[in-house]
Amino acid sequence: MTSRPQDKPHIGFDSGPAGGWGSAKSVTEIVLREHIPLSGPSLLRHQNKPEGYMCVSCAWAKPAKTHPLEFCENGAKATAWEVTSKRADETFFAAHTLGELETWLDHDLEEQGRLTHPMRWDSASDKYIPVAWDTAFDEIGRELKQIAPEMVDFYTSGRASLETCYMYQLFARIFGSNNLPDSSNMCHESTSVGLPESIGATVGTAVLSDFQNCDCIFYIAQNVGTSSPRLLHDLQDAVHRGVKIVTFNLLREPGLERFINPQAPSEMITGSETPISSEYYQVRNGGDIAALFGVCKALIEADDAKQSLGLSKVAGSDGEARSESAAAVAFAAAMTAADKKHVLDHDFIKEHTSGFEAFATAARAHSWDNLEGTSGLTREQMIAAARTYAESDAVVLVYGMGLTQQVMGVENVHMVANLALLRGNIGKPGANICAVRGHSNVQGQRTVGITEKPALVPLDKLAELYRFDPPRWEGRSTVDVCEAVLSGKSRAFVSLGGNFIRAVPDTEIMEAAWPKLRLTVQIATKLNRSHLIHGEIAYLLPCLGRLEIDQQATGPQAVSMESSVAHFHGSRGRVQPASPHLLSEPAIIAGLAKATLTRGIVPWDEWVADYSLIRDAIENTYPETFKKFNERLFQPGGFARPVPARERKWVTANKKANFITPSRLFPEFDISSVDDKVLNLATLRSNDQFNTTIYGYSDRFRGVDGTRQVVFLNGEDIERLGFKPGEFVDMTTAIEPGVVRSIQGFRIVEYDIPRGCCASYYPEANPLFPLGHHAPRAKTPSYKLLPIRLSRSDKVPVE
Repeated sequence: MTSRPQDKPHIGFDSGPAGGWGSAKSVTEIVLREHIPLSGPSLLRHQNKPEGYMCVSCAWAKPAKTHPLEFCENGAKATAWEVTSKRADETFFAAHTLGELETWLDHDLEEQGRLTHPMRWDSASDKYIPVAWDTAFDEIGRELKQIAPEMVDFYTSGRASLETCYMYQLFARIFGSNNLPDSSNMCHESTSVGLPESIGATVGTAVLSDFQNCDCIFYIAQNVGTSSPRLLHDLQDAVHRGVKIVTFNLLREPGLERFINPQAPSEMITGSETPISSEYYQVRNGGDIAALFGVCKALIEADDAKQSLGLSKVAGSDGEARSESAAAVAFAAAMTAADKKHVLDHDFIKEHTSGFEAFATAARAHSWDNLEGTSGLTREQMIAAARTYAESDAVVLVYGMGLTQQVMGVENVHMVANLALLRGNIGKPGANICAVRGHSNVQGQRTVGITEKPALVPLDKLAELYRFDPPRWEGRSTVDVCEAVLSGKSRAFVSLGGNFIRAVPDTEIMEAAWPKLRLTVQIATKLNRSHLIHGEIAYLLPCLGRLEIDQQATGPQAVSMESSVAHFHGSRGRVQPASPHLLSEPAIIAGLAKATLTRGIVPWDEWVADYSLIRDAIENTYPETFKKFNERLFQPGGFARPVPARERKWVTANKKANFITPSRLFPEFDISSVDDKVLNLATLRSNDQFNTTIYGYSDRFRGVDGTRQVVFLNGEDIERLGFKPGEFVDMTTAIEPGVVRSIQGFRIVEYDIPRGCCASYYPEANPLFPLGHHAPRAKTPSYKLLPIRLSRSDKVPVE
């Protein structure tokens, strides 16, 4: 086995700012560790450049005007991780059984390097053994033909290109299955459900230029320093223009506090830091609706005061009794002094929205005591945020998975939209909603048909183009797939990338059920745990990575993906493939399809020879979205996906943007309000990981090095519960008492987190989360909110 966590973890050190020398040192370290000291830096010069390759890490956009180095620390790690000189080849698999490899840590599995040969599991030896590509395709096709289509699941991670995803969903549908779960089910499905109801868009409306045109940014539940560091450039530029950034987040995160630009020599030499957030409000996990309701209440009550009292009365000249609170009157007076006609944009509300009165009534009715108790913020903090919002003319509202991965994730999204609608902060320069997505094409795969919901796909068009009758029944989401595996309704699982077993809730229960599957097929670049927990028949099919030159019959190929701001970008590989035995993802999909399908007319071989033909097919299927696709593939800055809400065109049932009022401030399981020993857990990434990929054991931003077995607690909670910093505890789920879910041996780390809350790393904490603990309609797992209890541990981990 390779590197291990340190024997004596280092905890509690000063993280320093985001970026700076810490970032430079981290990039240098991984380039050396992956044995690419010469090729790595040269390759990184092409990352996120117009004619270069799109980063395989986060989904932030490639700008039209790029920086000299258009990559961040995590993007450099992702690149080094993929183009590593290390190999998990035939010799490696001959030396290790899968049973042995199951005991390895996530980091150690991927650290073996790139997969080099197609493999089939041999039950007699419990090893992966090489298999010829044609043999693998034939055997997989034969097995799939014997299984009912509704019992086969086709999973997709967020890295596959638009071209690959289009082919993959077509393969699944011609086969007869709408079971197309994807990683979006686990992250932003709450957005996909909530935003269409509010504004008629499945994605955010913001574009990069909004960050140059706004005068305020509300930044909600997204850790920029870890999840999308290149966005820090836009935030820093905004701060330098005088833009106020109002942050709502559970933890104090360095990336949201201070930044040194590693590409600015003067900053690196002098240590000059840019403060990012002008206001920073730490909201309890699960308290987001209450916090946003508090901001909205302050706005609405100030507007009431301003309208009912008139300008002179607001100034207090008449002295008559009034029902408005002193705070609302003071707020209204401040707006008058700033020469603001209204606190709310009544013209916008009247022309473009529906449901305002009901929402305003609900906001007025919520007591400040309830809003404070649920959000963890004071009334004064919520009013201060509202004043900053009201004094700004163009506000970008940014949010991430801290909002969506909750039981009330859809309602959280509604509340962001409600706040935007109050002052018309949508559909104008500098004023829009930015839903920051995680993986680099997780949004784009949905755009080309990776969805279990047939209503979102032009099935009639597919039927016309490829001469088959598509299935019309609703397929399975990620959570549905897990339930189907447990119940025996799923018999085969085909995975286009990803690490499904580690990403889903109820990890231990799912791992125990997984061997019941007849067939598992994994298309991947590196080894992970999902390749070791397998069905009766299992294949591991290694593919080219996005950074590698994809040489086909017509020459080197390019691929495309969609960014968080709904722009499409081309990408060209720059390095030689890790092995001559690798196939591209499109070639693998075509091979599986030809071996499996007995209907449909699809030019699979022609598509593999020339990916521009796949893009022509995508354009034929989605003509408005992908107009002149090939012609615009490498347009600097990408080309925009049509989002009608950007133009204040509302594709909703009533053709209006809708204020939607949440019925509750907090989920019904608020156990912590009646049991002070219960804490609400949120899961986090370290800055040394991306999703389930663990690059190392350092979380520089939170002062932790050498371990991931930690739980972050408020100092008062540590004392109140009878623990001490550094002590080891077990965590046990506090809901569904009939099933014991527990993880052991986690070190307590004192941290700046609200009382009653705690946090631990994903995916190590996933076994605590019940499969049914998700947003009811979106089915997004509630990884940011779970009631748990702590107890002193008898198990001290070997670190």
